[in-house]
Parts: sequence; structure tokens; C-alpha cells
Amino acid sequence: MTEDILHLRAPGNWINDPNGFIYYKGEYHLFYQHFPYAPRWGTMHWGHAVSRDLVHWKHLGVALFPTKDYDQDGVFSGSALELDGRMHLYYSAVRYTQPKPEDIHIAEGDRFETSQAMVVSPDGRHFDNWTDKRQIIPVITDPEQGDRKDTRDPKVWKEGSSYRMVLGSTCGGTMGRVLFYRSEDGLTWTYANQYAAPELGRILECPDLAKLEEGYLFFGSPMGITADGLAYSDQAMYARAEFESESCRMTLTEPLSFLDYGLDLYAPQSTLDEAGRRVVVGWMRMPQPAPDFGDGRGPWNGTMSLPRVVEVREGRVCFPVHPNVSACFTKLVSDLSSLADHRPVRLQTTLREGDSLNLGGYRIRMRDGQVEGDRSDVFAGLSQVRLTARSPRLPEGSCRLDIFVDQNLIEIFINEGQYVLSHVVYDLGSQLEGRFNAIHTL
Repeated sequence: MTEDILHLRAPGNWINDPNGFIYYKGEYHLFYQHFPYAPRWGTMHWGHAVSRDLVHWKHLGVALFPTKDYDQDGVFSGSALELDGRMHLYYSAVRYTQPKPEDIHIAEGDRFETSQAMVVSPDGRHFDNWTDKRQIIPVITDPEQGDRKDTRDPKVWKEGSSYRMVLGSTCGGTMGRVLFYRSEDGLTWTYANQYAAPELGRILECPDLAKLEEGYLFFGSPMGITADGLAYSDQAMYARAEFESESCRMTLTEPLSFLDYGLDLYAPQSTLDEAGRRVVVGWMRMPQPAPDFGDGRGPWNGTMSLPRVVEVREGRVCFPVHPNVSACFTKLVSDLSSLADHRPVRLQTTLREGDSLNLGGYRIRMRDGQVEGDRSDVFAGLSQVRLTARSPRLPEGSCRLDIFVDQNLIEIFINEGQYVLSHVVYDLGSQLEGRFNAIHTL
């Protein structure tokens, strides 16, 4: 059984979006988009991992895979809900109307159609892909209501005594929108409302509407919003929102902001942890596979971010690292050499204007009041991907950094999650340069 500590990685081959993130019967379940045959995107399955603490993860293998006419070309992203003690998984079911002749895992000319489906598990461990699936929302044929192919990623939640679903969609491929559905039992769904806006990109993916004490927080991944000629023009964003549950009328009450300023993170999904805190994770995009760790998983591509708590402090939404993560770093070290033994490192420091840090070739600076991450020397010579990233301006002139370093991922939490900047990296060294208040490993 493949296991991971801190970051959930592909168990081999390919993973992308987190799916079905839920605390259920004493365990955290995190499913993920998975192509189990090569370290590249292809026909989607749902991989499955569990954890008691959001830090130590065990992969349980493939949970969902194509078995029906309507999902024959992929069990795409979705969510989980506990209903009457059973785990309900909701997903987007894809059928290619024209597969690519030389690669059946890709649709020729983007020709496919999407419906929504579900499967029920009695225990969160066993999933009958042959008899327990059901199609709950057929392919949309009315363009006023939604898009035939680009309507996907159902996020389902309980609202009072009934249920709501939000789906990502598009208005003709030019403007993103979200669709809302209602259900009295979590099984039969009725269209309720929609929200469309240019700030949702050309297509909106992976929507999530999280209920906080202070109101609602909308997460989404608009496509095509950083179209600057570099990779990753689709980004994970959030904004506070108003939501009227009976009519399913939603409005954003502030502009969308980047969830992570490294711009590698995508497709976030949230859940409630065992203490009732709202927690979010996202997929960290990797432009090329990483080599075998020596644990038999082989080349792999894709990893999840650290779990981040959603907090509202002084009217600002912040994303500090989950306390379970912080609590496990107890051993003092002086450099990054523990990475070679697959033990991540946590570094804490205060960064001031003009300061710079070197973390095994990855550089962090403060310039003009902004924290800058620079992976130019630890990105395998890859081009067409952003090598530097900056946080918004910090008027104080200094900031506290909580930095988590793994072999292929660096996550920088600025002022306890006021901003987060994360970068995928390759071939980190072990040297450290700069002033640090504390350095720990697991």
C-alpha cells in the first residue's frame, strides 16, 4: 500500500483535481482524478486515499472507473456527502462523441458530452461501479440552461433539510457561469438558478460554495484569465458571496482573488474537518513527471497542496496551514538534507525589505513590499511556465513567513495565511542561506 506524509502525491502515473474531500466515520477521505496507466492526462478514474490527521495518507487504489455508456470516457470531478450514514459520491460523467483514433483517451476535436451521476457506498471503502451508479442529471440540451459538454464538477452540500448542487459551466465557451440545482433527498435534482459573469473566465470549473459563520465563500477555477502566452492560464480563485438558499440566487460581493499567488494551484475543494473548521486543498500542477521515489510507485505527476484552514480575520479571508500540519514538525535541523529521506522541512522567519533567502536553489525575496518566489534555478530548465511570482503588496515593510519544503513543492504562508505563494520545483539542493528563526522536520 502506497503511503505519503504531508503531501498527497500521485501513487504512480497521473493525478489532478481533488474530489470527494470529506471527514467520514473518523477518517479524512480524499479522492482524486487519476489516470492509472501513464504519468499524463487521460481517461479519468477516481483514486482514493485516507488519513486520520490530514498529514499521514494511505492510498487505497482506484475507487471509481468507467463502466456505463454515459461515463465510458471518464469519471470526472465531483464531491462527497454523508447521507443516512452512507457516502454519496457525485461526479461528472463523460462520453466522447468522437475519440481520437490514435489515442482513445482523448476526444477528437474536443467532441464530448457531459452528464452528472452518482454512486453510493455503504462504508466509504467499497464502491460497486457496475450496479450502484445512477445518472442524475442528463446531458443538458438547452443552451440557455447550460452547456452540453462543458457543464461539470458537481459540489453538493446540505442546506437546512434539503440539498444543493453547484456546477461549473459556460455561456457558449465565451463566459463562465455556475448552475444551481435543488434536491429534497440528494437523489432527484431540479434546476434552480444560475450566475454568469465575465470574471468567471470563458468556462468556470470546480465551483464550491462554502458556508462560513460570516456568510458564504465562493471558490472556482475560471479558465483563460491569465492568458499571457505562458502555461496555466486557468486559475483558482475565491470571493465572498451572498446566497439565497430557496431561490439559489448567488451574487459575488467582492472581486475574485487568487487563492494562491504562485499560480500553480488549481481546482480547490473544501470540507469541514473533525473540529468543524472549513479546510481547503488544491491540485499542484506539474509540467513534467517526477522520478520514482524508490518506493515502487514509478514516475508520477501531480500532488496536492497542504490543507489550509479558511479564516476571516479583521474582515479579510485568510488561509493558514492546518494546525495538524504545524504540530508534526518537532525535530530541529540545520538544512534541507532530510528531504533525501522524504522528510519535509518547515522554516520560520521574518522577511524585511531587501532580505533574501536561498532554499536549495529556490529564492525568496522582499522587493517593493512584495514577497517574491523565484524557481528559475530549480525548475529543470523548463520554459513557457512562470518562474517567478509575487504576493500583493504588504504595507508593513516586513512579514512573517511559515515555509514548508518538500522535494517537489514549496509553500510559503505569509503572515499566517494572509497570502500564500506555492511553487512546484525540481532538483532542490540541501543548502540554506539567510536568517531563520526555526528549522524543523518531521
